[in-house]
Amino acid sequence: MPAVTKSKCANGDGNGSQSAIPSTMNPMSDPTSDPMSDQPVPPPPQSPTPPEPIIKPSEPITEFHIGDEFGTAKRNLPPAGIVLICLAVVAVIVGIFAFKARQKPQGAGSVDFVAAAEVPGQNMILAAITMTLRNTADKPLWIKNLKAHLTTADGSTFDDDAASAVDLDRYYQGFPALKESSEPPLSPETKLTAGAQQKGTIIVSFKVTKEAFDQRKSLTVTIQPYDQVLPVVLK
Repeated sequence: MPAVTKSKCANGDGNGSQSAIPSTMNPMSDPTSDPMSDQPVPPPPQSPTPPEPIIKPSEPITEFHIGDEFGTAKRNLPPAGIVLICLAVVAVIVGIFAFKARQKPQGAGSVDFVAAAEVPGQNMILAAITMTLRNTADKPLWIKNLKAHLTTADGSTFDDDAASAVDLDRYYQGFPALKESSEPPLSPETKLTAGAQQKGTIIVSFKVTKEAFDQRKSLTVTIQPYDQVLPVVLK
């Protein structure tokens, strides 16, 4: 219940009268009036203790040379000896493969006999070349053309294509020496089956004397088959 205080007030006649003025007091000012005043005040929160730093054992210092360049052959390639050995092995394998896979002439044979006759007044000779041709492939050999190649003693070279097969009889009549040891004409478009062998004669001419021809260094016949890169060379 609020307490009552007495106060004097002056009136007109100077007589004071007492009046009762209620006075209220702040209930918080009285510690006995606060029901929470009896509870203990919690302590202020404490900040967490920071973890102690982990001390790592000392490690050896690795030397780093800024001048070293990475990505170089010294850094990335195996020793030179191993590289050379590997290259040599690869070269041998490639060589074996190339040797087995290389192209070979489809035929073989030989020059069996040569007869020559000088053409009077023309500084030229006619030569009848008799040869043997064998088809060494497993497919037919078709002759595209035939050519003779002469190398004289002084190193001069001469070439001539074989004369037409229909002209051989005329040459034999005019120069009987050419018919010695001759065989039927071997001409373009002649076909040899796989493994077959054929003898034949061709006639060619060279702008040399009979003496220079007889002292020749070499005489070969080149036969070029159809669908073949390498010709057949007969000696």
